[in-house]
Amino acid sequence: MKRLRFIIYIVFLLVFIKPTNAQQAPFYTQYMYNDYLINPAVAGTYNYFQFRANARIQWIGITDSPRTMSIAGYGPFKSKDMGYGGYIYNDVTGPESRMSLGGSYAYNIAINDALRISGGLSFGIMQYKLDGTVMNFDDEIYDPVMSNGVESRIIPDASVGFLLYETRFYVGISAHQLLGNKYNTHDVADSSQGISRLTQHVYLSGGYNIQLNREFSILPSALIKYAAPGQIQADINAKVTYNRIVWGALTYRFGSSGYFTSDAIAIMGGYNHENKFYIGLAYDLTVSDLRRYSSGTIEVMIGYRFNSIR
Repeated sequence: MKRLRFIIYIVFLLVFIKPTNAQQAPFYTQYMYNDYLINPAVAGTYNYFQFRANARIQWIGITDSPRTMSIAGYGPFKSKDMGYGGYIYNDVTGPESRMSLGGSYAYNIAINDALRISGGLSFGIMQYKLDGTVMNFDDEIYDPVMSNGVESRIIPDASVGFLLYETRFYVGISAHQLLGNKYNTHDVADSSQGISRLTQHVYLSGGYNIQLNREFSILPSALIKYAAPGQIQADINAKVTYNRIVWGALTYRFGSSGYFTSDAIAIMGGYNHENKFYIGLAYDLTVSDLRRYSSGTIEVMIGYRFNSIR
């Protein structure tokens, strides 16, 4: 069984290493429903405290494909133009896993009666873990970089973001994994055996809410992701909301294996119960070459908001 899992994992990396080699940060289809995870400047821009959780099963049908779970809580100070929040996530792909825990602070100021700008900083720690027990299938093969056990390392991490917003639109930019730390699970004297680092990820997001009539509104939005060196991916989304209770959305994603290369089409839907409890579902239909091996991706979002505090 170990031999089979290891072979599948290596083949998967060899086939898809080009589109995925720079994607280290967690990935979310429903980014617009938990934008705090994308940009720490979001903390404090709402007048209530809230919790949001996401669970994502990516590329169903592929052994040891990515699994991501996250939870975040954030909100404003009662009498100050500031916000704070915290998050935890766990991202697992085969024998590799990353668990991150952190907190953030944001400060926002008014540009005029309607327009505001917010800046946020986030600091935390990340545990990188490599489970060698599922990769070792032949005792006669020796790799000085690999271990037969479970290796882990804890490293600091940081992100920064800015958000320009009003009631109708928002534009944000953020940068993650700023420190670029090494996360080798053990010290290697010979640099030829490889050095692994956290690469910087930059996110540019924006959206504009259009009120069609009393019942319906539409929110076109976009998220552009850049990961060094030179990996670009973009999500173009349109969300339709009815009476602020139910919503549906479509997303087109491209660029993971080349600038303008189609990657996936996502269908989303959600429900808002009494403006307190939220639930959202997303299904990604893969349209790249990966569709021959995967039946898609499923993501669930739940959230809860407390009473307004200012």
